Amino acid sequence: MAKQIALFNHKGGVSKTTTTFNLGWMFASKGKTVIIVDCDPQCNLTGMVFGYRNLDDFSAVYKSKGVKNIRDGLAPAFESRPTQIEAVECQAVPGQPNMHLLPGHIGLAEYEVTLGIAQELSGSLVTLQNLPGSLRRLFDLTAGKYKADLVLVDMSPSLGAINQNLLMTSDYFIIPMAPDYFSVMAIKSLATVLPKWAGWAEKAKTLKILREATYPFPNNTPKFLGTIIQNYRPREGNRPSRAFREWITEIEQSVEDTLVPAMRESGLMLRDLVYQNAKIKPEKPLLQMSNFNSLIARSQKHKVPIFGLSDSQLKQTGVVLERTKESMKRFRKIYSEGADQILNLMKYAERN
Repeated sequence: MAKQIALFNHKGGVSKTTTTFNLGWMFASKGKTVIIVDCDPQCNLTGMVFGYRNLDDFSAVYKSKGVKNIRDGLAPAFESRPTQIEAVECQAVPGQPNMHLLPGHIGLAEYEVTLGIAQELSGSLVTLQNLPGSLRRLFDLTAGKYKADLVLVDMSPSLGAINQNLLMTSDYFIIPMAPDYFSVMAIKSLATVLPKWAGWAEKAKTLKILREATYPFPNNTPKFLGTIIQNYRPREGNRPSRAFREWITEIEQSVEDTLVPAMRESGLMLRDLVYQNAKIKPEKPLLQMSNFNSLIARSQKHKVPIFGLSDSQLKQTGVVLERTKESMKRFRKIYSEGADQILNLMKYAERN
């Protein structure tokens, strides 16, 4: 069965969507079949893959027949339709045959309140018993249809019921961050929120009504893979400037002193031996990279990762082109090594 990895931080502007796309592409280039899922009602990941710029562009996907986006996929459960949830017809990602997109839908936000009620009152309301397990069931069915190895979930920056469900029904999660004051504050907030979510999930797993639902609540506990820090301005040698180095250090310290202990107590951490065998320190970022500058705009325009742009797509010459290609080479190395670390960590986790 495919492993589901959630990318989550309730702080916005930490490049969750960019990371999902580029990391998913790198996994796919290493031979993994990947589904990237757009669970943000803003649909930025869907827009990136399709090259859409406004809501009108999405109309063809929304109006087409069949189950072709996340809202339509969940509709049988949330709208009490007399049909079962079925796999979504994903969209092929141009240029990467091993990666598929499960498109988002702005209407996913309409299910937020209903799911919140279901998750708070699921022990007594039979009519809502199928909702808490429906998202993971949809992803599993879709992953099965495409024989996927990995499902990467791009989440919105919120603490709502949908994100609570997405994270707690995933197998693993990664927390993207930016080197700034707000990310440090977000760590302290997550150290409170995530244990509460974990407590809710543990209770949900014990409820007979959810275990016997048409879409049973999954009996798994998500495990922390690590953080990703990006979007800082580099100095010579592509190292962060002093100000950004200080924020990165503070983030690492906060993760080590505040977040990891809270998650360990809540069962959200892998065993220490797993991190040790994978040669990973959970307080250190899995990937750390500077901002992408003009590469991000080119990447989005041509629907390829920032490390996959061609010379013709860059539209540069001479020294500028060579410098840009060196940056792309560096980003490819960072993403490749980060993907290897994640795969290695999951490999040891499955063994232990």
